[in-house]
Amino acid sequence: GRAAGGRAAPAVDASSPPRRRAAAGDTVGMGRLRKTRKFAEVKRLLNPKDTRVEEQRQQEKQKRKEQEEVRNVAKAPTALFFKYNTQLGPPYHILVDTNFINFSIKNKLDMVQAAQDCLCAKCVICITDAVMAELEKLGSKYRVALKAAKDTRFERLPAMTKGNYADDDLVARVQQHRCYIVATCDKDLKRRIRKVPGVPIMYISSHRFNIERLPEATLGNAPRR
Repeated sequence: GRAAGGRAAPAVDASSPPRRRAAAGDTVGMGRLRKTRKFAEVKRLLNPKDTRVEEQRQQEKQKRKEQEEVRNVAKAPTALFFKYNTQLGPPYHILVDTNFINFSIKNKLDMVQAAQDCLCAKCVICITDAVMAELEKLGSKYRVALKAAKDTRFERLPAMTKGNYADDDLVARVQQHRCYIVATCDKDLKRRIRKVPGVPIMYISSHRFNIERLPEATLGNAPRR
C-alpha cells in the first residue's frame, strides 16, 4: 500500500526483533543505541557506628559468651532433709561475728552461759582468724571485745578466705560446713545467711540470746517464732 504522501511504506520483516525505545541516559548515534554507564552507584550500607549495628553486635557477643561458659551446679549438701539440717545437735558450735561480741559485752552477757541458757545444751563458741583480725583493726574502741575474744574456752578456727573481711569468711564456712550456728547482730550478714538453707542465726534481743531457724530450740528457753 502507499503512504499518505504517495510514497511507498518500507517493508517490515516479521522475523527481525522490535526496536527498543531510547531510555533516559541513552544516546542515539548512527542508528545504534548506546547505553551510558552509571558512575558512583553503590549499595546503601548502614554506618558501622550505628546504634542498631552496635546492639546486634553486643547480642551476638553475649550469646557467644553464654555458650562458652561452663555451668557449675552446686551440689546439694547431704546433711539436709529438705530444709532440716541433720548435722545440728549438741554440743552446738556457734560462729561468732565481731559485733556480736561487742553487743554481748554491752548487755553484760557471758557468751557461753547465755548460749547454753538459750539452747539448753552444751555450746562451743568458735572464733575465726578473720574475726580476730577485724577486732585488732578496729583499735582501742573494741579493746574489751578483743580481750574477751581471747578467752581460753573459745575455739579458734583458721580463715577460709583471703583478706580480713569476717562476713565473707563466715558465709564461706557455713556454705561448706552446715554444722554451725552463726551468731550476729548485723542485718546484712543475717540476710546473706538466710539464703543458705539449714543454718540457724543467733542474735541478741531483750538482754538475752535468741535463735531463729532451729526447731529444737523451742523446747528450751528460746522464744517461739
